[in-house]
Amino acid sequence: MPPLITRRQALGLVAAATLLPQRSFAHVAPPRSEIRESLAKRFADAGTEGTFVGYMVDEYLVIASDKDRSGEGKLPASTFKIPNSLIALETGVVEDPDKDVFPWDGVKRPIETWNKDHTLRSAIAASVVPVYQEIARRIGQERMQKYVDLFEYGNRDIGGGIDQFWLTGNLRIDPVEQVDFVDRLRRGVLPISKRSQDLVRDILPVTKVADAVIRAKTGLLGAEQGKPSLGWLVGWAEKGSAQTVFALNVDCREERHIAARMTLAQACLADIGAI
Repeated sequence: MPPLITRRQALGLVAAATLLPQRSFAHVAPPRSEIRESLAKRFADAGTEGTFVGYMVDEYLVIASDKDRSGEGKLPASTFKIPNSLIALETGVVEDPDKDVFPWDGVKRPIETWNKDHTLRSAIAASVVPVYQEIARRIGQERMQKYVDLFEYGNRDIGGGIDQFWLTGNLRIDPVEQVDFVDRLRRGVLPISKRSQDLVRDILPVTKVADAVIRAKTGLLGAEQGKPSLGWLVGWAEKGSAQTVFALNVDCREERHIAARMTLAQACLADIGAI
């Protein structure tokens, strides 16, 4: 199968064919896809730029706000806590997400919730970078590379330091690839144990919106340095039996844009009828 970007370039307009890799939909026709510029307007109205990609599972429909930024690879920041958690559980670095404790190292950091002991469940909820850096060090370069390859995660490049590659290093992933990865976790078809996937789905932060539920992970480039620049939100929305997998990223030009990740995601999801 050709790389996703090659397929995009060959197709020209993303609306002409599938956004997601073919392996996501074995033995079935490619999903329909379309660009909705009204979604892009949501970011402009918020005084910034960004992109949104949603995959409406029941309708087999991929909707994107644009055909360019939706395919631009970015550092995943703390959205990498999803695969990092899976790898930690699969390798035994973490046995129990509620009982294994990562003691605070005593270093006072500006994000107060980081300055205490954490389990995997509390660390993903508070997006505790130091805990996940320690997890990555325990996993080690060789095993980390093995699973990033198995997951076909982004460009698969973990250069730049075992505890930095998703923050300041070489790893890149675009919103379409995020949707593909998260959808495979949602369906439990990643090439690892069912237990690891079940546990990570369970510890993902949950936001309730009317009669819908959003399970999603944030990411914020530069958060640990106090210099936020790019915000992510990736996950899926559940409304009744309908599910919509999505990825959003946004330029955080002002402090308010950090909080806007969830409000923009909810607005986009509402626009496409997912919540």
